[in-house]
Amino acid sequence: MGVLILLLTAIIWGASFVSQSVGAESVEPFTFMAIRTLMGATVLVPFILIRDKVESKKMTQKQIAQRKISNKKSIFYGMILGVFLAIATNLQQYAFYYSTAGKIAFVTAMYMFFVPIAGLFLKKKIPLLTWICVIAGFIGLYFLCFKGGEDFSINKGDILALICAIFFTGQILCIEKFSQSCDGIKLSCAQFFTAGIISLILMLMFDHPKWSGIIQAGPALLYSGILSCGVAYTLQVVGQKRCEATIASLVMCMESVFAALFAAILIHERLTGREILGCVIMFTAIVVSQLVDLKKKPVEE
Repeated sequence: MGVLILLLTAIIWGASFVSQSVGAESVEPFTFMAIRTLMGATVLVPFILIRDKVESKKMTQKQIAQRKISNKKSIFYGMILGVFLAIATNLQQYAFYYSTAGKIAFVTAMYMFFVPIAGLFLKKKIPLLTWICVIAGFIGLYFLCFKGGEDFSINKGDILALICAIFFTGQILCIEKFSQSCDGIKLSCAQFFTAGIISLILMLMFDHPKWSGIIQAGPALLYSGILSCGVAYTLQVVGQKRCEATIASLVMCMESVFAALFAAILIHERLTGREILGCVIMFTAIVVSQLVDLKKKPVEE
């Protein structure tokens, strides 16, 4: 179930690549991220308030007290996640000034390797089959992101994307740890508010926001804020409750596959044979990685 939720997350993020590229034409990076993340948080607030009010009628005083403790945890841990998210997303957005979208997607996806490597330091056992799937997924991503003969020289944008991948690694590992003891939606909401406030401060310091540009980017901001941020990042938290971090990182990298597919559908970019091969390799790697879970489940039960 967790894999299916994360796959839906990747689909929404994939479509967001199109909206982000369109929005970037009229809105500066910190402005885009500030509006996007604060919009994502705002969308979740009414749902949380209504849900808590309904649940309160059925809860005892002891359960209400326990929920207050859980709320404090969700806010505190969400603030930590928000710092990781703000740094990662803003670095990624700025990377587009110096590098191509394909290279940025490829370098950012290094978190596929960083997550299991970090897991080794945390004394987690990563099955050999999972490592093979991660490597296969990375090869597939290479075919998808790079045209034949494209230069792979390192530039400033690639370095920013690499640092971004490190912070996304931190975010993924923290979600795996924090989501088990917190309300996923409240954790996600606190994450967005924190990332939004940080981005807002950076916007006021470095950007020159204009209403005309924001209005022009309105549809892109609405999709990125409500669906890509509010819905998809919340689904990430919920999905990671049911999925090991290394497998989760592999599934979420499918956003690059869906980005290519949505670009073909929405803005009529043709997929080459090389890109189709990359999509097939990545999808196969994810399917095979589930064999590890299937072997584990009887033991866990």
